[in-house]
Amino acid sequence: MEDLVELIRRVHLSGAEFVLIGGLAAVKYGSLYGTIDAEICARFIPENLRRIGKALEGLDPRFRQRRDLPFELSDERLAGLKNLYVHTNIGDLDCLGEVAGLGDYDEVLRASVLVEFPFGNCRVLSLDGLIRAKESLARPKDLLVATELRAIREKLNS
Repeated sequence: MEDLVELIRRVHLSGAEFVLIGGLAAVKYGSLYGTIDAEICARFIPENLRRIGKALEGLDPRFRQRRDLPFELSDERLAGLKNLYVHTNIGDLDCLGEVAGLGDYDEVLRASVLVEFPFGNCRVLSLDGLIRAKESLARPKDLLVATELRAIREKLNS
């Protein structure tokens, strides 16, 4: 888990526009379900994606679906991308252009809150937004996490 937080720290310090979503966001709210990757929703413009790429320098980044290709974020490679899945030597980073149940980056940004991390304040999908996203995916593991997050929300509200 510490390595995944390190990925987020690096992206945060790069100045990239993103919102933390997925398992790490759920853990930040108190979920006991672990995660094997770091997931963010990012603004999918070349400049922002290059900041994310720069943040991963020194971690042997590779495209997760095409590890045989060099990790280069050229204009032609970035054209038309909706998601970017990266493998590094400390963990995987999923960069999504939109989130199920919420919409594109701007919608996700509106559904986010500022949360304190050891490296600074970072945008995290709100508890309600995370529940909505998990329920929209409707995979068994996501529905389990959504149920747990609803219980956490209920406890926080009581």
